[in-house]
Amino acid sequence: MNGPDLLTRCIGYSPQLLDGALTTFLLSAVAVCCGFFVGVFVYTMSVSDSRLMRGTARVYVSVLRGTPVLAQLLVFYYVPSALGLELPGLAAAVIGLSLNTGAYQSQILGAGFRSIAPGQIEAASTFNLTRAQTLWHIEVPQVVRATLPALVSEMIDIVKASAVVSVISVTDLMRVGQQLSSSTYRPLEVYALAAVFYLAITSLLAGAGHVYALRVARRP
Repeated sequence: MNGPDLLTRCIGYSPQLLDGALTTFLLSAVAVCCGFFVGVFVYTMSVSDSRLMRGTARVYVSVLRGTPVLAQLLVFYYVPSALGLELPGLAAAVIGLSLNTGAYQSQILGAGFRSIAPGQIEAASTFNLTRAQTLWHIEVPQVVRATLPALVSEMIDIVKASAVVSVISVTDLMRVGQQLSSSTYRPLEVYALAAVFYLAITSLLAGAGHVYALRVARRP
């Protein structure tokens, strides 16, 4: 095995791996965005006056954080089938990853919410803002700014965790790697190149988060 031959093969693998990487990126992005809203909702449940809602939030977070992502995906993929419903693998992947990251984001965002001075909430009430207006226009922007590094880290974790969606027939980066490995009988080359694509995605997210954090820091 010489260098030019290896390079030629890697170039040949790249278009298919790039398609898989795009699926991985889009799947992870959608899951993180949906998970953000889930996280906000779960946090508001956890501080509700209702004991039932607080208990539900605790159970949700405990279950989703305490069980493997793979097991969660398999449940969301096979349970609908058992009930006579056909749920595409991609939809099951989005639901599973969104609910999983929502549990983690609720804890991340909770730290940000608790850092907001109570006086701001009282001032919003004085100006007759509704609870929803206060939440989305006053609290959430500050929470995102305060927890941005942890949110970026969670995005990266979801990209890596998304590798397991290949087991429910989603043609993500890992699934493409498995297919190429089976057809070329060169698993080391294929998976090494797939790892490079994963590293590129996570590095892009980390860099984008750093740039955004710098821009936010410069704002008055």
